[in-house]
Amino acid sequence: MATCRSTWSGRLAEAKQPLVCHFAQVCPQFLEVKVIITAKALHYWRSDVTKLWTAISVADGLASHQFREHTKPAMPPLCPRHLPRTGWTHRGRARLRGEISMGETHRRLMWHGMFLFLLGLLTGFAEQHFANIRMGLAAHLEGVINGILLVALGAAWSGVRLSRLTKKIAYWTALCSTYGNWFVTTLAAIFGTAALSPITGAGHSGRPWQESLVTVGFLTVGITIVTFAVLFLWGLRARAIGEQT
Repeated sequence: MATCRSTWSGRLAEAKQPLVCHFAQVCPQFLEVKVIITAKALHYWRSDVTKLWTAISVADGLASHQFREHTKPAMPPLCPRHLPRTGWTHRGRARLRGEISMGETHRRLMWHGMFLFLLGLLTGFAEQHFANIRMGLAAHLEGVINGILLVALGAAWSGVRLSRLTKKIAYWTALCSTYGNWFVTTLAAIFGTAALSPITGAGHSGRPWQESLVTVGFLTVGITIVTFAVLFLWGLRARAIGEQT
């Protein structure tokens, strides 16, 4: 009996050794958990070696689980949707989303600029087939110049200091005015109209509804392009540098 007890004591010491190495220097209270569970296993299953070592393995798992729960970081994940919606954290979420949106917006402006630049180049290839060739040349130049303008706006977008709503208005007015300028000029070249174009439309005239359509288009483009120019100037003013977006 004494030999049996010494044998089980040796096995118990071997079972405790990994736990001592893993937990003793970090969190000693988990050593007590492992020792208590292992001692109960030795008392109830001393006649069955398989059950004993299974219980010891379960004890290892329980101690490891408690160790992970104890050392779990208290900080929440960095993903904005996991942050609480109170206090400064809510403002931090909005600011983080604003920075992400700003980064995506300036890339979209550059993409649209290059796309409009390509449309201008393709328009130049087809200008000989328009009813008004000089207006077709103007449409070609409008596409190229407005595309370059959008690329420049995308590069300067991070320096614009406007509220979120005002920035959205500036973004959409910039896109609508630049694309609209190219489209209406191309439409005037196809119809051969002279509305609001005394130089490029000299000697040409279209149907009344075509002239009216092109007139409304040019007026709308003029209003939107002036609107976004004023908004961008307001956002790039010197006093706006110290203001919050």
